[in-house]
Amino acid sequence: MPFNSFNVGSDCQLVVMGPSGRVDLSYVTGFDASQITLPVRVDRLDGVQLGAELPKGWTGSFTLERGSSAVDDFIAGIEAAYQSGRAIGAGTIYQYVNEPDGSVSTYQFSGAVFKLSSAGGYRGDAPVTQKLEFFASSRVRV
Repeated sequence: MPFNSFNVGSDCQLVVMGPSGRVDLSYVTGFDASQITLPVRVDRLDGVQLGAELPKGWTGSFTLERGSSAVDDFIAGIEAAYQSGRAIGAGTIYQYVNEPDGSVSTYQFSGAVFKLSSAGGYRGDAPVTQKLEFFASSRVRV
C-alpha cells in the first residue's frame, strides 16, 4: 500500500520470466530501470533548435540478497545453452506498482536479456548481495 501520496520501494512487485520459465528471486532489495534513447537534434537555418529522443530500449538491475540458488541456476542455464550451441530466447519482466490512489499499474519489459554482474561476495556473517542486470527491447503498460 502506498504511503501517503507518494510511492515507496515496497509498492513494487516484480516477476521475471526467463527463457525457460519463471525465475523466483528471493529477497529483492532494489530495482532500477532507465530508458535508453537516441538523441536526434536539428539545427534549422533560422536558428530554431528541434529535438527528438528515439526509444532504444531499457536497461536496469535487480539487487538481491542470496536466499537460494535461483539466480545462479538461471544464469548457469543460459550459459550452458550458449556453450552447447542452443538458441537462447529472451525473457520478460513484469513490474506491478501499487499507486497512491489504490490502483495498480503494470509494466511489461519485453525482449529481456540478463547478466549476473555480481554473483556476490561471501564474508563472515554478512549477507551475500547479488546484482542481476538486464536489457529489454521495450517497456509497455499492460
